Amino acid sequence: MAPYEPEQNTGEAGELRAGRRKAARYVVPLAVAGVAAATIGLVPALATSGDPELPDITAQKLIEKIAASDTEQLSGTVKISTDLGLPSFGGMSGGFAPGSGGGGEGGDGEGSSADPQSKLMELASGTHTLRVAADGPDKQKLSVLDDAAEYSLIHNGDDVWAYDSKSNEAYHSKAEGKAGDSAEKDLPKDVPSTPKELADEALKAADSTTSVKVDGTAQVAGRDAYRLVIKPKQSGSTVGQITVAVDSKTGTPLKFTLTPAGGGSAVVDAGFTKVDFDKPAASTFAFTPPKGAKVTEEGDEAKAEKHGFKDGGKEFKGEKDLDGLNGLNVIGEGWTSIAELKLPGGQGLPTGESGDVPPDAQRLLDSLGDQVKGEFGSGTVFKTRLVNALITDDGKVYVGAVTKDALVKAANAAH
Repeated sequence: MAPYEPEQNTGEAGELRAGRRKAARYVVPLAVAGVAAATIGLVPALATSGDPELPDITAQKLIEKIAASDTEQLSGTVKISTDLGLPSFGGMSGGFAPGSGGGGEGGDGEGSSADPQSKLMELASGTHTLRVAADGPDKQKLSVLDDAAEYSLIHNGDDVWAYDSKSNEAYHSKAEGKAGDSAEKDLPKDVPSTPKELADEALKAADSTTSVKVDGTAQVAGRDAYRLVIKPKQSGSTVGQITVAVDSKTGTPLKFTLTPAGGGSAVVDAGFTKVDFDKPAASTFAFTPPKGAKVTEEGDEAKAEKHGFKDGGKEFKGEKDLDGLNGLNVIGEGWTSIAELKLPGGQGLPTGESGDVPPDAQRLLDSLGDQVKGEFGSGTVFKTRLVNALITDDGKVYVGAVTKDALVKAANAAH
């Protein structure tokens, strides 16, 4: 799908900014799609070389090997790519698109462009190169590398620092726990960013609805690995299969690939291109804000609320935000689970004619949606390659990693 390019001139800019906050509440499913897809595990396949000869192992033993893996020290480079089939959100940075930040350069509020809760959402689309390092539960570092900039998130003892070199902004928070205790606050888990985190999420679904088997071997980042293949048994899921390359010696997942049931390239492919299991240098986790950097302390965001920014620019942060919506209910189980909820106000999507949606937002919604009808009435299905969402005209939302037909069937059954 070609990137979405907003049409905007100077005269329209004020109208567009004013409309963004109104439009935000109507595009919750788009944020749901981005977060849910990232949580399930999102990313084009990374090249592996050779099929090493390894001792036979059962799927159960390999899963146990992953669970028993005690790897706490490593460093390396991870390439992660996500292809949901969504258009680019371009200049629409009103706070409701995945990856949009509330503050920093060009922001409407006083938030920080280095805030990890919004910055890491950028991993939910496109291709990114990450440097990762870990030394036990209290020291981790993740850096997202761009062509001319770098975003780093560092957890070192009681401190969590984030730094965006592009804007020269830093964000600082204190880890929870009493002084002297081991820090309880880890790097944010909203968006899985390593093969292990992605594999852990996938293995949570390994029950009676799932087929799990070992399917050969591979070599990833110079390491011999087993290929664990996870497939839904249920029909109606948009997930084709998940393949996890598991290091034969340490049990550490080295690569994660999710392919859609509809075929084509991977929705998510995340894997190490380099990995080292030696202890990283202590200096890896040291951080001091550069001279002249704007530093935001956790809690300073409260200032933004005074400017009316909190509701309009709030990032969608997953299940906790869903709790604030009306009548959240989960239909079905396993891979075909569908979340049912009600939009605030009890009404469906507005149209550009109502004046609630700016032209750019309306064109984006129209490009993503398919009109559907059923016993429930009528509505619009918003599609990605993995997660789909149905919004009915009476304000109900059905969302899941399922087909359009499965959403309509669920809406009819709930009618």
